[in-house]
Amino acid sequence: MRSVYVPHRPEVLVSHANARLNIHGRRLLVDRVRRQGWPVAHAAKAMGISRQCAHRWVARFDAEGEAGLADRSSRPHTSPARTPASVEAALIAARVRHRRGQDWLGPELGLAPRTAGRVLRRHRTPYLRDCDPLTGEVIRSSKATAVRYERDRPGELVHVDVKKIGRIPDGGGWKARGRAATQAAKRKRPRIGYDFVHSMVDDHSRLAYSEIHPDETATTCAAFLTRAIAYFAEHGITRIERVMTDNAFAYRHGRAFREVVAATGGRQKFIKPHCPWQNGKVERFNRTLASEWAYRQVFTSNNERTTALAPWLEHYNTRRRHTALDGHPPASRLSPTS
Repeated sequence: MRSVYVPHRPEVLVSHANARLNIHGRRLLVDRVRRQGWPVAHAAKAMGISRQCAHRWVARFDAEGEAGLADRSSRPHTSPARTPASVEAALIAARVRHRRGQDWLGPELGLAPRTAGRVLRRHRTPYLRDCDPLTGEVIRSSKATAVRYERDRPGELVHVDVKKIGRIPDGGGWKARGRAATQAAKRKRPRIGYDFVHSMVDDHSRLAYSEIHPDETATTCAAFLTRAIAYFAEHGITRIERVMTDNAFAYRHGRAFREVVAATGGRQKFIKPHCPWQNGKVERFNRTLASEWAYRQVFTSNNERTTALAPWLEHYNTRRRHTALDGHPPASRLSPTS
């Protein structure tokens, strides 16, 4: 008799889907054989089980009593090929520290990604999509997009968006100095405002380019797009066919931005209003940008954080493993340039 382990409720064991007897049937079998005096073969035939199965349950009842009729896990007593406990501990520690998925953690620790995934599930590690990217705490129950797509070649579609983040005062904010030290001077200092991080991401390769600006006007967006197109050309994407954006005023009504798109020979494409997931690749990049660059470490000045953007982008495009690219960086999908 086999039992099935229910992962979400470890204290519950249910009968195997193909089992002939549950615990009530086993009690009836034992009652017929031990109290009513039926031959085991007759009781087995009446209940539609083999004699071997009937003998096993009767013997278990004789040895253990009522407790012997309960379900038992089918998990083996030993698993020689199981990942060592020390490796599992290192994997869980790396997950907590880096907050990355199985496609990144597995190769880092010399494991197959699926093995890393099984270890994470065995330890009931929450999915990254349900966690806060800064603290790792479970904060949401998210919905996965049912329809996913990826363009066939670099440059066929690029995603453009702006991420607004608060500027850092000189000496650092509350993360560097603590809330108590910054609260008293909060009302005395002038407002320092926000930085606007403009980003463009290629749909096929996930190559990304970002710049920090003080605003998101049409002129600024157009100038950024010009430099982003030049950056993509340096990395082998010489033609931009379509540019997808949200419906911000600078994108939809800014003449300067439309002129830059037209000059490339491409076509501008807008997402449906209030549907940011249609521009999901750059939206997801914005989340990575925030968790791995903007808020990953404590910066003591806004200039220090600004200076750290370019090295992080280089790491993202050339070395950082990307889940959607089978654990390879965006540069792996681009033709080498001279």
